[in-house]
Amino acid sequence: MLVGHSYGGMVAAGVADRARARVAQLIYIDAFVPRDGQSLFDLFEPAVAQMREAARNGDGWRVPPISIPPDTSAADIEWLTPRRVNMPIKCFEQKLKLQYGEPTLPRSYIYATRATPSDTFGQFAKRARAEAGWRAFDIDASHSPNVTAPEALMALLETIVA
Repeated sequence: MLVGHSYGGMVAAGVADRARARVAQLIYIDAFVPRDGQSLFDLFEPAVAQMREAARNGDGWRVPPISIPPDTSAADIEWLTPRRVNMPIKCFEQKLKLQYGEPTLPRSYIYATRATPSDTFGQFAKRARAEAGWRAFDIDASHSPNVTAPEALMALLETIVA
């Protein structure tokens, strides 16, 4: 099983392509789900200008982390803050190159229903509901259920892998 959350969906898609024999299923948690030839900027065009501006206002190549969901507890914010780091803008610009085409392994999408105003990940939940080869699940949580709803997320993951 390979799990990708948020931007990690971009990475998981590439890893699943290169290590197909080692991945039994792919699970996206409120994540970007790229197709061959797409970058994160292709999937989230509303943020491109803002992210490029953030990089320009820094040292030109790093983008600060997204804001922490408002339902995150003070204790979790204290734990998260030192672990959040800037990301190179190239991560968002680089297009995924699948060597073996779209994945055929079992795929699941977990959609965090406490969406942000832009509902960044709703498009991928809709895709998972509409395309063959997917299972789609909802979780009553904001974008980081591993932090804000870990028990519910774990129960859902156990259901998926069973």
